[in-house]
Amino acid sequence: MGPTASGKSALALELAKHFDGEIISVDSAQVYRGMDIGTAKPDAETRASVPHHLLDLIDPTEPYSAARFVRDALVAVRDIRTRGKRPLLVGGTMLYFKALLEGLSALPAANETVRAELDARAASDGWPVLHAELASVDPVAAARLKPTDAQRIQRALEVWQLTGVPLSQLQGQRQGLQRTDETLGSPLCLALLPNDRKMLHEAIAQRFDGMLAKGLVTELRTLRSRYPLTPSMPSMRCVGYRQAWTYLDGGHDEAALRATGIAATRQLAKRQITWLRSMSNLLTADPFTEDVNTWAQTLVARA
Repeated sequence: MGPTASGKSALALELAKHFDGEIISVDSAQVYRGMDIGTAKPDAETRASVPHHLLDLIDPTEPYSAARFVRDALVAVRDIRTRGKRPLLVGGTMLYFKALLEGLSALPAANETVRAELDARAASDGWPVLHAELASVDPVAAARLKPTDAQRIQRALEVWQLTGVPLSQLQGQRQGLQRTDETLGSPLCLALLPNDRKMLHEAIAQRFDGMLAKGLVTELRTLRSRYPLTPSMPSMRCVGYRQAWTYLDGGHDEAALRATGIAATRQLAKRQITWLRSMSNLLTADPFTEDVNTWAQTLVARA
């Protein structure tokens, strides 16, 4: 585990080689086909050296959920172990890790009719109005959300309309979905946790500049020509793609694209670090001040 740009992928490759393992992506953006540059998806050469799972599962117009991730990940874990290999779950989507390790909240499935109604109201009144409505029925959930967080406001109101119970209350009721503990056994949870935010921010800027240089904007332009995408789709709300979309629509110049993309990535990393600091039983290392390769070798020896 670790925030974006902390070196998870490079370490995972080393661990996979040491442990004779295969990598399972824990990344809510890498599941989308065609979204390669902006998700830092491993290239063909890397995948040839170490098998990767849960990449390129769906088109960017399709939905994906934590529940589906848990099912897909458990299938991959069992498959890898059947072949005598060791599964390594690697990524920065902390909700997916939490769902896999702790189970899922007992929440209702998405309801397209309710969502369409909420979208129509938001188009007319704006998401801040719906956020205020959410505050009246679920103040705990509303306090955690920005008034412009369309996806999460919609989900919280959807759950309220379908169940009559606040989302924040239901989130405290965990369900096993599957017996994940039997499949996972006792996983060793590792986290790259930078202590120096400045060094992480420098790595984030280099990473985003590299994505721009590789053709992030061209990649998005191609995706828009291939699929009936909208900026409200979860795939297009991913960091980098959201800012590139605004750029293509004339809302940013190149400098603003870079600045907003880096700022959004920093915010993502901050949220990831907050998740990590709330988790227990983690073995941590600072990727910028510790020799992570030595750390990995120590883990190999302990295993």
